[in-house]
Amino acid sequence: FVCQAYASQASALITKPSLQPYLFIYLFFKVGSCSKMTPSKRSPVLVDGVVLNGPQTDVKAGEKFVEEACRLIMEEVVLKATDINEKVCEWQPPEQLRQLLDLEMRDTGEPHDQLLRLCRDVIRFSVKTNHPRFFNQLYAGLDYYSLVARFLTEALNPSTYTYEVSPVFLLAEEEVLKKMMECVGWKEGDGIFNPGGSVSNMYAMNLARYKYCPDIKEKGLSGLPRLILFTSTECHYSMKKAASFLGIGTENVRFVETDGRGKMIPEELEKQIQQAKQEGTAPFLVCATSGTTVLGAFDPLDEIADICERHGLWLHVDASWGGSALVSRKHRRLLRGIHRADSVAWNPHKMLMAGIQCCALLVRDNSDLLKKCYSAKASYLFQQDKFYDVSYDTGDKSIQCSRRPDAFKFWMTWKALGTLGLEERVNRALALSRYLVEEIKKREGFKLLMEPEYANICFWYIPPSLREMEEGPEFWEKLSLVAPAIKERMMKKGSLMLSYQPHRGKVNFFRQVVISPQVSREDMDFLLDEIDNLGRDM
Repeated sequence: FVCQAYASQASALITKPSLQPYLFIYLFFKVGSCSKMTPSKRSPVLVDGVVLNGPQTDVKAGEKFVEEACRLIMEEVVLKATDINEKVCEWQPPEQLRQLLDLEMRDTGEPHDQLLRLCRDVIRFSVKTNHPRFFNQLYAGLDYYSLVARFLTEALNPSTYTYEVSPVFLLAEEEVLKKMMECVGWKEGDGIFNPGGSVSNMYAMNLARYKYCPDIKEKGLSGLPRLILFTSTECHYSMKKAASFLGIGTENVRFVETDGRGKMIPEELEKQIQQAKQEGTAPFLVCATSGTTVLGAFDPLDEIADICERHGLWLHVDASWGGSALVSRKHRRLLRGIHRADSVAWNPHKMLMAGIQCCALLVRDNSDLLKKCYSAKASYLFQQDKFYDVSYDTGDKSIQCSRRPDAFKFWMTWKALGTLGLEERVNRALALSRYLVEEIKKREGFKLLMEPEYANICFWYIPPSLREMEEGPEFWEKLSLVAPAIKERMMKKGSLMLSYQPHRGKVNFFRQVVISPQVSREDMDFLLDEIDNLGRDM
């Protein structure tokens, strides 16, 4: 009060010695209150022409942009893109799309409202893989729990090479791997999540080679005999890629004949192994497939395991697609004998919808074989004198350094649904597949290639103009043009998305795969109705 009363008489206060203490009190409080309102700034530091005081980023503006972008994603992707009344895609040819999108990067940044418009355009012209009528690949649909897990990991931006930088996600990965190994039928083992089933297959091939000849890690390929591996003619193309990448050579991949359903014939495998040995080569690996890409076939694992044990060969099972049947008590019989495998590739981002990418390699050996094979002992990451248990630093089991916490997506889904919920997801998908098969049998103009074993339903649509034609060369030549033409029409209309392919002498046919729990019986009916509508005039 005294300070405020004499403030207007500051000049007088200075000249009156008896009142100078009040001036001091006034100035003290005035300066103090100002310092609380606007903190004093340090003198600017300039280095190489750059001012280093304060952050470069406009934090408030950035937070607002994230908030608005998340709202856009919720409205346009989570809500709108899963609506059957919306298009699966808004098709544009490449050059037209290039003009519609502002893709050019410029010297100066652009305002947030323009960036949000770009985000909206990206969503608009992208394929909505979470749409109930997207059937094009071996993944589809939206799992809400996995999506939230992805939001968390993207925001936290971790890398799972050491416990100190990724404690939660490494523990979650350990728990998920343990449960997956239980599903396979192992009481113990090892494993690691990788960026794709193709990489898991390559890991397994290299691991099998290291087990066969540990010296290769230091001495390389020069001292090795000619290594031979065996897989079926229906295997995933990644087996050839892995053989090429690892220096084994694609000519040393022996393809074993399959039966009419696409399953490896064990007797043919035995013949090929015997022949390779007679040639003086060194067989070291057999890769069986549980759930082939096109036909969804499951190789006879018990019979193949008998052969591998007899010849001392590593058995790898590529269950990238079919591995999810292991969570179903009703359908796990498809993988009978998988517990005898030395390694298994399994992709939860497929049937179990953990979100791309989520791919595990499981290894029955628990003697640190993965680490022995891949470790480079980087001392700046994997110091052995850390203050915690360094066995949790799993990065030395990987060929990667930085590694995404992919297991966390599956962990969150598994926590939300439980094992019984995952089982129900598989059972329902296969029940819907069965429903579609029976509908195809009833409808004129539709023809199955074969009774499916899994969720792959392969069929032809025969338009009215071909229904009375004899099934000769001319018929099959004309039929081969039907699926591509219908695919073009459905893409441009945006009503659904379905893949087609020729396969081993069979002309182009549709391959329908049921995965998403958002898919209903009505969607199966719509699929057949729409194909008929789009192809009726052919």
